[in-house]
Amino acid sequence: MTRVAAVDCGTNSIRLLVADADPATGELTDLDRRMTIVRLGQGVDRTGRLAPEALERTFAACREYAEVVKAHGAERLRFVATSASRDAENRDDFVRGVLDILGVEPEVISGDQEAEFSFTGATKELTGRADLDKPYLVVDIGGGSTEFVVGEDHVRAARSVDVGCVRMTERHLVRDGAVTDPPTAEQVAAMRADIEAALDLAGRTVPLGEARTLVGLAGSVTTVSAIAQELPEYDSAAIHHSRVSRDRVREITDWLLASTHAERAAVASMHPGRVDVIAAGSLVLLAIMERTGAEEVVVSEHDILDGIAWSIA
Repeated sequence: MTRVAAVDCGTNSIRLLVADADPATGELTDLDRRMTIVRLGQGVDRTGRLAPEALERTFAACREYAEVVKAHGAERLRFVATSASRDAENRDDFVRGVLDILGVEPEVISGDQEAEFSFTGATKELTGRADLDKPYLVVDIGGGSTEFVVGEDHVRAARSVDVGCVRMTERHLVRDGAVTDPPTAEQVAAMRADIEAALDLAGRTVPLGEARTLVGLAGSVTTVSAIAQELPEYDSAAIHHSRVSRDRVREITDWLLASTHAERAAVASMHPGRVDVIAAGSLVLLAIMERTGAEEVVVSEHDILDGIAWSIA
């Protein structure tokens, strides 16, 4: 066994996994898995810079995570940063802050590397499942970008495109500094056009139509599953490997796009940090399902974070 710690810092959230990894059996045993909404990507699409308040929220979470890693005695730690910190002019401020707190330099990985980690984390435990046909299409809908990966046991093709729940919300649904509540038909149409253009781009590299099983990752997808199941609270065990039909995703997306902030916030399984961005994330998922013809999405709680952990095990 190797005790490892993995941090995934995205556009909307930062997450920590401390686990015991057994490469011989392929088992990853969680010791601590947690997530904090920090919205690191706040305003990056507009300004090109990480906001001071976003950096401080992220550093506060890093201080908490440093204590957890120390308490569990992890032998190795890897910190991976994704879309927002790739795009920012002042990403050196971010790198220095993380290094000071956690003692490791964040690796600002490429979209292709992000896709590799996501695929490994999502599919490692699906191997041998007779009810799931290959190849898999793994889609990781993040805050700033979405990764598409097609493969069987290994990655065959991957592409990252700049559509995510935070980026789409800020680009299309914000007016006068606030999220339109609910958005207009014109705003939704513009967002959908942006997503479709990104799918065209992804399709040039990744054979989207060849996949037999669609696997969906990250908070937008898991939240849609929680809503579909009408869970009284967020329940990782109930969500992991659940299946949601395309018709149900469409129904949920239509409701989210027509709802008010208060109505979304009243959903028992909804994390407060996702209330304003879940409609955009759900629309990305629906567009993917319609483009690929997927009748359902298999929802995975294991994703890039687990892939990062395996990379150092």
